[in-house]
Amino acid sequence: MAACSGSSSGTSSSESNGSSFEFWSFTGIDAKGSAAEYKAKRPDVQIKLTEVGNAQETAQALTTALAGGKVPDLVLIQGDDLPKFVQQPQNFVDLRTMGADKIKGDYLDWVISQPTAKDGSIIGIPTDVGGMAIAYRADLFKKAGLPTDREEVSKLWPTWDAFIETGKKYTAATGKAFVDNAGGSVYSQVVNQGQEKYYDPAGNLVYERSPQVKAAFDLALKAVAAGITAKQSTFTEGWSAAMKKGDFAVIAAPVWMLGSIRDNAPDTKGNWDIATIPGGSGNWGGSFLAIPKGAKNPKAAWDYIAATQSPQGQLDHFSKARSLPATPSVYKDPKLTSAKDEFFSGAPIGTIYTDSLLGLKPFLIGPDSTTIGIEFTNAITNVEQGKGDPAKAWDAAVTNIKNAIGS
Repeated sequence: MAACSGSSSGTSSSESNGSSFEFWSFTGIDAKGSAAEYKAKRPDVQIKLTEVGNAQETAQALTTALAGGKVPDLVLIQGDDLPKFVQQPQNFVDLRTMGADKIKGDYLDWVISQPTAKDGSIIGIPTDVGGMAIAYRADLFKKAGLPTDREEVSKLWPTWDAFIETGKKYTAATGKAFVDNAGGSVYSQVVNQGQEKYYDPAGNLVYERSPQVKAAFDLALKAVAAGITAKQSTFTEGWSAAMKKGDFAVIAAPVWMLGSIRDNAPDTKGNWDIATIPGGSGNWGGSFLAIPKGAKNPKAAWDYIAATQSPQGQLDHFSKARSLPATPSVYKDPKLTSAKDEFFSGAPIGTIYTDSLLGLKPFLIGPDSTTIGIEFTNAITNVEQGKGDPAKAWDAAVTNIKNAIGS
């Protein structure tokens, strides 16, 4: 789950007792809404909510808090940041002692395995997953002479090479960029579709020799060379302004991106639609709730987890915040299968995104996955901005990764 940086906010709190707890979240995922929903059902509970910053800033704040000893009762951790904490399970409450053993079967196997340490302890409970799709401007496609029906659009790009070829046709017809950028909308999508990413299943670093990583990198550079990108990095002011103006027609959209499109370009409601991602499946994102060891009110924090992250709780939250459940038992529920998003021309988002998860064989996320991904994306962006040599970009990225992580 991605989030833009933001400021702290909080609900009212009382002194530490059995019915109050301190909750650290990151911005951009409507944690305040979740807390308010819970308080409506449990008015006796006081939640001190702090939105620390973006996901990485929240993880860093947690690292600092664990070292200093003053920790929140509950913390949200993004999936890519989770492995380094799973390596230190002694810093967290083993949620099996709270009842996690009884509910772990509610979650996708490959998701609940992520917060499970080598000693068997479970340090987190999944809140969501990041099914993948492509958001496109149907009105701009029509002007370019391309199909606009989502099923027909999906057929345009069974592969990423076909996606790039479609981009060439769009740019030739309109003189405008097809996609926002190559790093986020090509590389970051392709690299999250394979069975092996930066680590092998045994936990060994393989980013330098991973066919999936190299293929993703090469496809991103191919998109740059084709001249179809707007060169606007995700979540920047330029990206937001270009989206409002229709300076690009396509954004690769894991489910959490939909809210960002709505927020950044509210006047484009009804112009967007959603198509299947090239390759058909993949997952990018997902977060977990954890209780640090030393929490003053672990019971109150666990009660919140158990209530809000049950299959029904996740389904209810999807209905309000479009956070895709990690609980497959609700994937056939009418509340999900009938869900349509009018901002995106009534696209059946419940089925589009859950279909992208079916049959998925996910990769291992390791402690340095975030850093490695940033360096590969930076190298692509440098080429896109005319600052890097495409022939040397891969080697430059690998060198920067080795300098950053020491291996």
